[in-house]
Amino acid sequence: MRVLRQRSVFADRRAAAGELAQALRPLVGDADVVVLGLPRGGVPVAAVVADLLGSELDVFVVRKLGLPRQPELAMGAVAGGGVRVLNDDVLADAAVPAEVLDSVTRREVAEVERRERRYRGDRPPARLEARTVVLVDDGLATGATMRAAVDAARLRRPAHLVVAVPVAPRETVALFERADVDIVCLASPDPFLAVGYWYRDFTPTTDDEVAGLLRAHP
Repeated sequence: MRVLRQRSVFADRRAAAGELAQALRPLVGDADVVVLGLPRGGVPVAAVVADLLGSELDVFVVRKLGLPRQPELAMGAVAGGGVRVLNDDVLADAAVPAEVLDSVTRREVAEVERRERRYRGDRPPARLEARTVVLVDDGLATGATMRAAVDAARLRRPAHLVVAVPVAPRETVALFERADVDIVCLASPDPFLAVGYWYRDFTPTTDDEVAGLLRAHP
């Protein structure tokens, strides 16, 4: 399932989400779909998609485990529920000591737990096992965080996993395709520049907005 086309900018996240939901219409009526928004900006998009699909909504908090001196280079990632995915090639090339990996892991796990409490409160996380899981963000640049989310979600054994975004560069879309990930992307402009460039209104999403959207969705 893949939709790619050139287009002008989206008005805002809600407008982009409406178009994204239309591209995901084959999932309408599937009672076992869960839509997961990557915070913060992916959650407003995911909320609209979940509403239009009639699906469950949840947040999927993922944190990269960055190298101490190169934080943009991921040693792996952690997600809720104690999930940790490691990038063995990076760990080997950088000769990362176990105590350094453990220290970074503890810090990022604490941040995942803090954000999940802030966003969900006492609400338990959605069940992913044997379900169709749609991972949503407001756009991808390098795709590193979404790749970590895919790896973490796969450990929960979904029946089917879909990445859905309004906009991403061609090379990032190709990266997911080569990894055999089902990706739906509305626009893949060239040159890409940045995610925010393709929105007239790209106001940052706040923690309060994320928590409110989750509370408002049954």
